[in-house]
Amino acid sequence: MIASGCCLRTKIRLGERKTRTRLRYAGSAMNRIPLLSVALLWFLTAAQAQNRVPVPARGTGSPLPTAFARVIVLWPEGAPLAKGSASRDVPKLYYYPPAGAGVSYPAAGAAVGSAVIVLPGGGYKYLETDKEGAREAKWLAAHGVAAFVLQYRLSPAYRFPVPMMDGARAVRWVRSHSAEFAIDQRKIGVWGFSAGGHLAATLATEPDERDRKNPDPVERVSAHPDFAIFSYARFSMDASIPRTGNMESLVGDNPTPEMLDTISPARHVTRETSPSFIYSTTGDQTVNSLNATAYYDALKRAGVPAELHIFELGPHGTGMGQGLKGLAELEVWPALLQHWMQLHGWMAANAPER
Repeated sequence: MIASGCCLRTKIRLGERKTRTRLRYAGSAMNRIPLLSVALLWFLTAAQAQNRVPVPARGTGSPLPTAFARVIVLWPEGAPLAKGSASRDVPKLYYYPPAGAGVSYPAAGAAVGSAVIVLPGGGYKYLETDKEGAREAKWLAAHGVAAFVLQYRLSPAYRFPVPMMDGARAVRWVRSHSAEFAIDQRKIGVWGFSAGGHLAATLATEPDERDRKNPDPVERVSAHPDFAIFSYARFSMDASIPRTGNMESLVGDNPTPEMLDTISPARHVTRETSPSFIYSTTGDQTVNSLNATAYYDALKRAGVPAELHIFELGPHGTGMGQGLKGLAELEVWPALLQHWMQLHGWMAANAPER
C-alpha cells in the first residue's frame, strides 16, 4: 500500500525500456502520486498476483480491421514488456490513406493534413476493430483525414500501463512520420470507444513532453494528441458514478484507491488537455453517461474547448449510430462530429455530410 500524502518520484519511461522521471501527478494537492509510479509499483510487487487473475471470457471483437492499406509495427525491434512475439504481443497501426491518396474511397472532402488514431473498445480484453475501428477509419479517410487503427496489447497478458504505452507510441509514431504521410504535426488526434476511449483520455490528459536526446527518433516527439474524440468512454472511477467493477482487466483485482485515482482521467484534466468531442447515450447501462458529464465539467472548468452530445436512447456500443433499429436519432451524430472537426480545421470545410 502507498501511504497517504506521500510523494514518490519513481523513474519510468512511457513506451520505452529506458527510464526518466515523470513530472505528472495524480490526485489532489494533499495526496500527489506520480501518474506512472503506481504502475511501476504494480509491476514490481504484484507480478505473481497478476498471473492469478482469471482469464476473462472472450468477447466478440473482430481479429483485424478490414480494407487497410498498410500495417505498421510500432516497435520493429520488439515492444517493451513484451511477453512473446505472437501477433497479440506486437502493437500495430493499420493505415487508411485519405481520399485522393491512391485509395478508392468515396471521396467526400479534400485532405487538410490531419490524422486520427482510432482506439477500438473491448474492455481491455479484446478489440472491436471493425465496428469501432475500420468503419470509422474509412469514414475519416473519405472525408480527407488520414486514419490509423491501433491494435494495442490486452489482458490477461498485459495490464496497466502497457496499453497506455502502446497508445503513446502510436501518437509519437504518426507525429514522427508526419512528412511521409503529408500530415500536419499539429493536427493529430485520437478517437476512442469505451475502453479505447479511456485509453484516449489517458493520452489526452498526459502532459506535452518529449525527449529530444533519445536515440530513437520516434521517442523525441510528443505523445500528446492535438484533439480527442470520445464515444461512450469511461472517464472516472469516482464512487458517485454507478459502475460495475473496477476495470479489473486493466489493473487486476482489488486495486488501491491510488490506482483508481490514477486511471480516472477526469481527475487529471488541466488547461493543456486536448480539445474534446464527447458522444454518449443516457441508455448506456455499461458506461454511465455521468462519465461524459464529469469529463466535460472538468474540461469546462479548465478552459479546454469541448463539445458534449448525450442522446436519450441507445445501449452501449452504438458505434457510429448508423442503421440501428429504433435508434434513428443517433444517425446524426457523425455529422455533429464532422462540423466540430471542420470548426477547428481538422476536416475540410467543404466536405458534404454523409
